Amino acid sequence: MDLSDLSDLIDLSALDELAGAVTAAIAVVPVGARTQWEVGGPPPTGTTVTAPAGVVRYEPADMTVTVGAGTSYRELDAVLAEHGQECALDPVDANATIGGILATGLSGRRRLRHGPVRDHLLEVRVVDADGRVVKGGGPTVKNVTGYDLPRLFVGSFGTLGVLGHVTLRCRPRPATARWFRVADGAHPGFRPSAVLSDGTTTSVLLEGAAADVTVQAAGMQECDPPGHIDGEHRGRISVAPGRVDAVGAALARERGVRWLAELGVGTVHVACDESAGLAAARAVAHAHDGWLLREAGGGDIDGYGRPLPNLALMRRIKSAFDPTGKLAPGRLPL
Repeated sequence: MDLSDLSDLIDLSALDELAGAVTAAIAVVPVGARTQWEVGGPPPTGTTVTAPAGVVRYEPADMTVTVGAGTSYRELDAVLAEHGQECALDPVDANATIGGILATGLSGRRRLRHGPVRDHLLEVRVVDADGRVVKGGGPTVKNVTGYDLPRLFVGSFGTLGVLGHVTLRCRPRPATARWFRVADGAHPGFRPSAVLSDGTTTSVLLEGAAADVTVQAAGMQECDPPGHIDGEHRGRISVAPGRVDAVGAALARERGVRWLAELGVGTVHVACDESAGLAAARAVAHAHDGWLLREAGGGDIDGYGRPLPNLALMRRIKSAFDPTGKLAPGRLPL
């Protein structure tokens, strides 16, 4: 079967229904499982649309899988696990849809080893503002030429098109995955999948063959996986990896701010019970040439704080893809 065309496998009726809803609406709001509904601020109002769900095609030998964007990560992970594979998107909530994960562009805690969320995407079928189904990319790397349109939709929050079906790159599922505590300054092992620190404890995730993990973990103390920090007000700081320690030290001086840093990546998760804490965390981010994305709560503080990088370019792209502003209006500060 020609891998460049999955039209005979894809439920075209579901895509046609989605396209019809987009065409008829004045304003369109793509909706997944709403697990990241508050990221960046309140979602826009308009006609809500949902993408098809389910696995369309899975080729374990090629390590690619095509799914409806409305498929939950939990469902996809269960299918891949049967063949000893995974797609390391790692959302905080396994009920998150694949389309939602891609649309928000928030990478999981194993980014250090497996790369950002955009690296897992090979092909997209999206419904544009005119209700047309548009394909970008291809199911294998070798047959992809031209502009890398799929990655353009990662982090676009539905403002450029509604994800319908996506093809993802799979990886072998590690035989062993174990967390260890390490002393400050200690070597975290060879190619750790994650290194997390809250200023008091540094935890390292080692994955691979059991014997290899045991050798790498010599001198370390095994521990439970670090939990995700939580609070009514949450945000995610992005900063140069080399400044994470300084950001953490500054956050530790802020009352009521809890934080967890992804070392080597430049992401620092923050949570607090009062909106003032999130405002203080944003000030810390700005002081270290970073920025904070509001994920939930935050009171009256802006979702993004600083103007988005390459704002002029983003506006040109938005104008080209959605000249009337129909798609997720106001979702990004364009």
